[in-house]
Amino acid sequence: MYKGSFVALVTPFDDNLEVDFDAYGRLIDFHLEQGTDGIVPCGCTGEAATLTHAEQKACIRFAMERVAGRAPVVAGTGSNNTREAIELTKAADELHCDGTLSITPYYNKPTQDGLAAHFTAIAEAVSIPVMLYNVPGRTGTRIAPETIARLNQVENIVSIKEACGSIDQVSQIRTLCDINIMSGDDSLTLPMIAVGGTGVVSVAANVAPKLVAELCAHANAGDFAAARKVHYTLMPLFKGLFCETNPIPVKALLTEMGLIKNNLRLPLVPAAPATQAAVRDLAREIGLL
Repeated sequence: MYKGSFVALVTPFDDNLEVDFDAYGRLIDFHLEQGTDGIVPCGCTGEAATLTHAEQKACIRFAMERVAGRAPVVAGTGSNNTREAIELTKAADELHCDGTLSITPYYNKPTQDGLAAHFTAIAEAVSIPVMLYNVPGRTGTRIAPETIARLNQVENIVSIKEACGSIDQVSQIRTLCDINIMSGDDSLTLPMIAVGGTGVVSVAANVAPKLVAELCAHANAGDFAAARKVHYTLMPLFKGLFCETNPIPVKALLTEMGLIKNNLRLPLVPAAPATQAAVRDLAREIGLL
């Protein structure tokens, strides 16, 4: 199914905090040139929580048109409101996206039965593949391995972005079903592939697309010595990009690279000067600047 480095793409904003589609296009072209295997617009890193539905649909449409079939596009369409999630996912389906990323409902704290009903309702409303997104650090709710196996019985629920921060979670999922597993934690990409994952939906790929793609390619080919070398090169960056709330540090670094303006929508604000200096130093150490 999905394999390699899929970038959790940032959403660039202009100085009026409107979506900067010129910069968006530059970012997508940058990824395709650098070997990123898939594009994931409008996820958490893309500040989907502060996009209107019209903006979210416009970003997904733009990504599909700009990519033009050169790589899979898995569109972020999740919500803690099942009706809203279905509406957004139907829009991605109409655009013929290669899949949809559907986050665990946040704030509501549904039961496992509620999670199963939520994701099943979304999947049954569309024909495109569904990638579940398990990120309890953001949502306060974890999808249990047993629930993931249950959901994998729905025909088009085919993948999960697993961001529990637990190799045990991935191992338990793999013992119960053969759902495609993508890491949601850059620093765990290598060990997750070792126990049955196939890649990552990556924050670090925004700034180091070639290296993250190489890490995944080496690991998927079984060359773990080469993969470890890239992993340890990137490890300080993996951690540094979360020294403030994502995507604050990665947007600061993309600004240093001249790819976007350092604009975020409230309640997020640009990185503190110390953070900006720290990520700049990390980038220089691995040759990104």
